[in-house]
Amino acid sequence: MNDRVAYLQSLFSGARQEERFDRQHQIFPVSTMRPAPEPRPFPTGPAMELPATYRFEGAEKESAAFLAETDTAALMVIHRGRLRHEAYRLTGGPSVTWVSMSVAKSFVSAALGIAQAEGGFGSVEEGIVDYLPELRGSAYDGARIKDVLQMSSGARWNEDYSDPQSDISRFISIFAQGGSFNDFAATLVRERAPGTYNLYNSTDTQVLGMLLKAVTGETIRDYVEARLWHPLGMQDPGHWLVDSTGMEMAFGGLNATARDYAKLGELYRLGGSWNGRQIVPETWVRDSVTADAPHLKAGAGELAGTIFSYGYQWWLPGDDGEFSAIGVYNQFVYVDPRRDLVIAKLSANHRYGLTNDESSYREAETIALFRAIGRALEG
Repeated sequence: MNDRVAYLQSLFSGARQEERFDRQHQIFPVSTMRPAPEPRPFPTGPAMELPATYRFEGAEKESAAFLAETDTAALMVIHRGRLRHEAYRLTGGPSVTWVSMSVAKSFVSAALGIAQAEGGFGSVEEGIVDYLPELRGSAYDGARIKDVLQMSSGARWNEDYSDPQSDISRFISIFAQGGSFNDFAATLVRERAPGTYNLYNSTDTQVLGMLLKAVTGETIRDYVEARLWHPLGMQDPGHWLVDSTGMEMAFGGLNATARDYAKLGELYRLGGSWNGRQIVPETWVRDSVTADAPHLKAGAGELAGTIFSYGYQWWLPGDDGEFSAIGVYNQFVYVDPRRDLVIAKLSANHRYGLTNDESSYREAETIALFRAIGRALEG
C-alpha cells in the first residue's frame, strides 16, 4: 500500500516515472489477459530512419531531442501493415508492458462496438441509465450512450492534472484509499445538457466500462480477451488495474506492450477487419472517428473544452482523416489511413501536467512529429 501511495503522490509532480510505468502490475492489483493462443507479430519491412527534424509552431525541431525530452520508452512505426521502425529506451522493451493511461478508452469503445453487434444494446441513442439503473438521479440520468461515448455527458468535471483537488485527482486516489470506481460515478452531478458540450471526463469512460459489463454479463478482462486480445493475436499478457471491488479501471488501467497497442491502431486503420474477419463493425469504426456535431469539432469555442475534435473515445487531431488514442504522459496509438500509417509511442514525460496546457502536455507537438514520419515514408 505504501508503494501505491508514493506512486500516486508522485504523479504530475515532475518526478520521473519510467521505473513505475513498466511495473504497474507489481504495484497494484490486476486482472490479467493471457497472450493469444496464436500470437501474430507484425511482418517486418525495410527499416526506416526517423526524420531528423519536424516543424512545430513555425520552428524546426529535432526529433531525437523531443523523444528524449518526453521520456519515450517505446516507438513503433507500422506502415502498410509492416513494421518499419521499433526502438526502446529507458525501461521499455519488446515484452515490457506499459500503462496505457487513457489509450485504454479506445479499447473500451471498440469492445462496446462489438457488444452492440452481438445484441448487447440496440442503439447509441438509448439512455445509458436504461442499462445502469444504479446511476438514476446522477449526472448520467438523461444522457444517451452516444453522449457518454463522445465525452458530452453533461456531468460537472475538472480533469486538471496539475490540481491535487481536481475531480480526476480524487478519482485516481481511490487506488490509494480503496473504494469503488463505479460508486464514484454515481456521485457526479449535472452541469450542462447532455450532448451539447465536449468536456473530457474520465468518469464517462468508467461508466462505459460499467455498460460493457452490464450488457455482456462478463468482466471487461474476459470480454476484451475473447473479442479483441485473442483475435488480434496479441503476443503478451495484458493487465487491467482493478479497484478494491475487482472492477477494471476502464478509463486508463490497461497495461500492454507497444506491439500489442499498435494492433488496435492497425485494426482501425483496416476499418475493423483483421485477417479477413470483421472484428469491430465497420460502421462503428467510422462513427468512432467522426466528429458529427458542432461541439465535437476543434475550434468549437464555447462548445468545447478540448483542442482536438472527438469521436467515440478517439481523438481527431486534423482534418485529413487521422485519429489517435491518447493518454497522459504521452501515450499514443496514432493512425493516418491516408498514409497507411500506425504509430505507437509509450512515454513517461515527467513534465506532464506541471501546467494545464501544451507547454507540458506536448500532445500537439507529438502529432507534428508523427506527421513528419508519415511524410518521410511517402518520400
